[in-house]
Amino acid sequence: MEKELKVKRDIIMLGIQPWDIEIGCNFKNMALEIAKQYRVLYVNRPLDRITAIKKKEDVKTINRLNSIKKGIGVLDEVSHNLWVFNPQTMLESINWMPAGFIYQFFNKRNNSKLASEVRWACDQLQFKNSILLTDNDFYNGLYLKQYIGLDFEMYYLRDYLLSQPYFYKHGVRSEPKILAQANVVTANSTYLADYAAKYNKASYYIGQGCEVNEFAQKPSTIPPDIRKIDGPIIGYSGALLSLRLDINLLLFIANKRPNWSLVLVGPEDEDFKKSALHQLPNVYFLGHKEPVELPAYVHQFDVCLNPQVVNQMTIGNYPRKIDEYLAAGKPIVATATPAMSEFKEVTYLCHTEEEYLIAIENALASKDDQGAIAKRITVARSHTWHHSVMKMYEAINKHLND
Repeated sequence: MEKELKVKRDIIMLGIQPWDIEIGCNFKNMALEIAKQYRVLYVNRPLDRITAIKKKEDVKTINRLNSIKKGIGVLDEVSHNLWVFNPQTMLESINWMPAGFIYQFFNKRNNSKLASEVRWACDQLQFKNSILLTDNDFYNGLYLKQYIGLDFEMYYLRDYLLSQPYFYKHGVRSEPKILAQANVVTANSTYLADYAAKYNKASYYIGQGCEVNEFAQKPSTIPPDIRKIDGPIIGYSGALLSLRLDINLLLFIANKRPNWSLVLVGPEDEDFKKSALHQLPNVYFLGHKEPVELPAYVHQFDVCLNPQVVNQMTIGNYPRKIDEYLAAGKPIVATATPAMSEFKEVTYLCHTEEEYLIAIENALASKDDQGAIAKRITVARSHTWHHSVMKMYEAINKHLND
């Protein structure tokens, strides 16, 4: 496996998730890893006019406006070799427009404005011979390589965004185009790599890392809100979103096994808030927790769940939480998807509600199997950001000119 790029380059990274996002972010993790060897410019997604109006209280909007209007936090070195850049421009909000010449004109104009800002930041840092890494941004990144004047772009595919109406509207044309024009496409699941290969043969699966150290060690204290819940505890940790999780499956499990405690840790969307799960005595909603708190909850689960709905949004999605569960040594019962096939040796994968019941029962019966626990932890430790970035270098090197 490659340990570095065969030609030393500076790295420009543009993604749809900014550095100050409140949740975990693959692209940020990759930036920190890449910066161990190369200089990195992490470009925050520019503010657009509608967001500036509708989300004016959001801290990310405030940060962008401070950069635009006051010159605060424009270009900050956040760690060695890594600078975060807030472009001092506001883009036009154009997603409402119909497809056609006018939309294309304004999208190119937005790309041009962003390219001008990125060139300025590169001049400040004396970046030379840069590579562009674009994370899922097929709107603001569509013409960026051309407008900045770069010779190499890697497109990183980690979600099937076309499953969401906002991104589908123009992405159905933009995503295939940016996939085809990239020098290399990398993906964090085999499903997405296969999808990308329809448009670009230079598409590679590079896996994904996970911050597992926090989950590997059992916390010394038990959170008060889970301490008094009777076992066995069948748990889920993460955002409770009906677009991703199967509410009916959770209702089935809770109703069929009233002696199990179904514990759900994470913020709820409206569908979850209104669901009949709240009327069941053996279902516990513990709410949003800070990332640093989550290991203490996962270690109290007897069995961990990933009860996904199978749809275009989830079918190819790499489930970061699986690595977290594995790092804690916990048995896992999950919905079978192409992305989950990578974990088939260390998880129970299910297609039906009845299979879920049987799998959870089997997981409970073997939850203290030390050999199985050790195997889970080993798998989790093999999924590191270092390993993923090294595979990225390997893919880039196959197409990077000397």
